[in-house]
Amino acid sequence: MHVSLADGSYLIISPPQEPSSNRPPGAPEGWIVTRQHPDDHALFEVIYDSTPAADAGATERPEARNGGSAKHVIEAIDQRLAQLGLLPVLRSSTEGPLVSTASQPRAQQSPDLTPSAARTSAYVYGDALLALTDRLNGTESHADAAAMLHQILDPTDGLLERLGEFFEAAGEKAKEAEHDDGFDLSYDLADAAAEIRNLGEVLHVAEDRMRALSTPPPAPRPSAALPRTPRLPALPPAQPRPRR
Repeated sequence: MHVSLADGSYLIISPPQEPSSNRPPGAPEGWIVTRQHPDDHALFEVIYDSTPAADAGATERPEARNGGSAKHVIEAIDQRLAQLGLLPVLRSSTEGPLVSTASQPRAQQSPDLTPSAARTSAYVYGDALLALTDRLNGTESHADAAAMLHQILDPTDGLLERLGEFFEAAGEKAKEAEHDDGFDLSYDLADAAAEIRNLGEVLHVAEDRMRALSTPPPAPRPSAALPRTPRLPALPPAQPRPRR
């Protein structure tokens, strides 16, 4: 499937091509999603790859456990396109509209991450946060800075909450090993999730405090005049004593 994007790049979504598979159509063993640009050949990004490793000793990508799940591949595409600011409904050249299943971000709160769109890296999530940091460094408005803090500190959809969920999920994954160290690791990850959420609670008013900095500070009040101390009347000059 070839999907054109608003910035001129496109996605290629397909099951593995090599080696050939005996699985029936519509039930692939995995999906590969790449992003490319017809003019900028340096832009090549693997967004998702759930295909099993060809070699027994090769390291698989984390999403390989999802296999041919269409739900997971669509979520991965939604997340990456949201980071790039390219999430509007896409149309395929071979099918009808490819409808995003992710909730659309609120325009007034979501920063534009397109300055980092040309960056290709294996660390797409770190790059997205780096782009937000770059925007924060370049903003001249405390209100805009507050909106970026909102992306991190929102108690429902903010980055800290999502990061807490991530560590909790990693802890549950560690338990699946049924290994003593897996349980120990799960406890460490659960503690990390709790500390991250505690950080969000500590900083819950940081957004409002940053936005309040947009208001000029109040003019200093004139200090009240101190009451004057009444002067004592001048004493008459001392009279010389008569000599005896």
